Amino acid sequence: MDSKTESKLLSLTSQIMSPAKQIRFDLDWVGEKRMNSFITKVMSLVSSMDLDLQPKPESEFMSLTTQIISLLRSMDSDSMPKPLSNLISLLSQGNFDHNTDFRLFFRQTMALEPEPIFMSLIYQIFSLVISMNTKRDKLISLCPQACVVLGNNGNFEVIVKKQEGQAHKGKAIPWSRDSKWECLPFNWKTYWSSGDDVTHFRCRNCDGDNHKEYEKAPVEIKHSLHRKHSLQLVLLDESSYTRVCYCCDEDLKRMFYYCRTCDFGLNFVCAKKEAILYIDQPKWHEHTLALFLRKTSLTCNACGLSHSSCPLYMCPPCDFVIHKSCISLPRLIRISRHFHRIAYTPSFDEGDWSCSVCRKKIDNDYGGYVCTKGCSYAAHSKCATQSNVWDGIELEGEPEDIEEEVLPPFLEISDGIIQHFSHQQHHMKLDENTGRDYDENKECEACIRPIYFGNYYSCLECGFILHEECANLSRKIHHPIHPHLLNLIGGFDGVINYYNDKCSACIGLCKGGFFYDCGKQGCKFMLHVQCATTSEPLVHESHRHPLFLTSKPGEKIRCSVCKDSEETFNCIECDFALCFYCAILPQKVRYKHDKHTLTLSYGKETGDLHMRPGSTWITFGNKVDVLHNSNRMSRSICSYCVKHCPYKIVYMCSGLILCSQGCVVRSILQKRGRYRELEFLSRYA
Repeated sequence: MDSKTESKLLSLTSQIMSPAKQIRFDLDWVGEKRMNSFITKVMSLVSSMDLDLQPKPESEFMSLTTQIISLLRSMDSDSMPKPLSNLISLLSQGNFDHNTDFRLFFRQTMALEPEPIFMSLIYQIFSLVISMNTKRDKLISLCPQACVVLGNNGNFEVIVKKQEGQAHKGKAIPWSRDSKWECLPFNWKTYWSSGDDVTHFRCRNCDGDNHKEYEKAPVEIKHSLHRKHSLQLVLLDESSYTRVCYCCDEDLKRMFYYCRTCDFGLNFVCAKKEAILYIDQPKWHEHTLALFLRKTSLTCNACGLSHSSCPLYMCPPCDFVIHKSCISLPRLIRISRHFHRIAYTPSFDEGDWSCSVCRKKIDNDYGGYVCTKGCSYAAHSKCATQSNVWDGIELEGEPEDIEEEVLPPFLEISDGIIQHFSHQQHHMKLDENTGRDYDENKECEACIRPIYFGNYYSCLECGFILHEECANLSRKIHHPIHPHLLNLIGGFDGVINYYNDKCSACIGLCKGGFFYDCGKQGCKFMLHVQCATTSEPLVHESHRHPLFLTSKPGEKIRCSVCKDSEETFNCIECDFALCFYCAILPQKVRYKHDKHTLTLSYGKETGDLHMRPGSTWITFGNKVDVLHNSNRMSRSICSYCVKHCPYKIVYMCSGLILCSQGCVVRSILQKRGRYRELEFLSRYA
């Protein structure tokens, strides 16, 4: 065999041995797909090999490979154990890319005692390739001591301790009962490189217990930013949200150091650096600033906040205090919520100032941002520099950008006749006939909604239609919930990806009609035209107060109407919130079998469940009956939540009376002992 063929085999083996990069998919599926693809390519390569022509002496890798090929050619299927015979038969077919039997046969073969020579040789090849790669790259094993989840109170909660010997959720590929196979690198997760060709990894199967040959990262450390207690290496549960690191003010990663007693978290990279005790920052203060090592709540002169979630530097003689994270605050920026640049000011002039991002009062004695053009626009330091409003670019010393001319959405050919940029092949005519009959087949190409009311443009030669307001949509906009410029895309004729092509505001599929797409390379933000044209302050008939976009980046507030947790408009007077999906529902619609318009209704009287009593449905394999609720003064009590059933109907499942579909699902999970799923529903649903 020439060196080129050997290199291909080595490359293929290295690929399947490389640590898995996907962490949120089902690991059985990922592992099987990668292994199937690998073996298909290998079988194609080795089938063309002539063992008699192999050069001598062979490398160790090729020696093991030729042994496997010779063994396959000489083995008698009748004398083999059934699982091994099935596996080899499947391998010999060559085309099993989607065959679900492969995993079953592989697992059954792994359970054989003693281990078949065929499987032993495969494992030797894997081990050899791992050792060859390890000599090239230094690997350090991460062994978390606990798994944590962010609780509703903002503190982390330990849900699994390593000492208890419990497996971390969803970490092992159950290919076999033999842990040596489950500890191969395709079941590792690499985290980061820290220079000097060092890569940190975590084995999902054993958390480092079966990898004594690798150097291990410290599982417990002491750090100058938290001298009180030791910090333990922990793993953040995949289903959990996170919060910021105490040192760098960035999100805590999936692996970090944590003090359970103080709820103190430090990113792995930050933990490797000692704190800087003294700094000179003439931009902020004329004297040297000293690190205040105690975790305390002193008001920061730069941002006006008194939180203790990051280190403080101070000048005691001047009574000057600044958060470590505020030292990097920019002096001049442009945000998506204002037309002009805004500049940092150490204090505000007299008057009642309020932040135009969070809508809360500004303390005049502390720093923030004000408009450079003399507008009354102002914002808190932390609000103005949120990642959902600021693009991260410091503009101090940069000349003002000359506003790029935005092309109009259409050319006016004559009175009422236009040529729209999205439909340039034909002209469109304005229809102003408000007394027309409703035609459900007439649908706007931009918003994908029927032409219920109002004027619209229709193509003179085909069925292309646009609402008048949709035809006038600007081709470039800034939106309050995103820092980059958005471009209007006039229709999409490709294949819509269910997982990737969703509106960033309402999470509905985005590319059915027109949509706004972020113009920055690598940014996947996109908005429906309905969401893009819905902004603050939102005056909505469902609530008596105006609503504002006050959510922080990544914050998911529960909608008061549909109860989903997504991007919301929030009331600053009370705790009401309205998600984009509910906010863009049309106030009036028409239905083909009703001559009257239908008006969107609100309030508790509209929250009744609309299912016919006497009907039946199946969930999780359980039969659920829909029954009339009692009309008596005392309504039925739900067997799960032990509250009065508020609706006109109730559910009966396994003899239990239940008030809602949520209680139905929870009661089934509880009955089956699926407490982790039940805990997740209770926490996040």
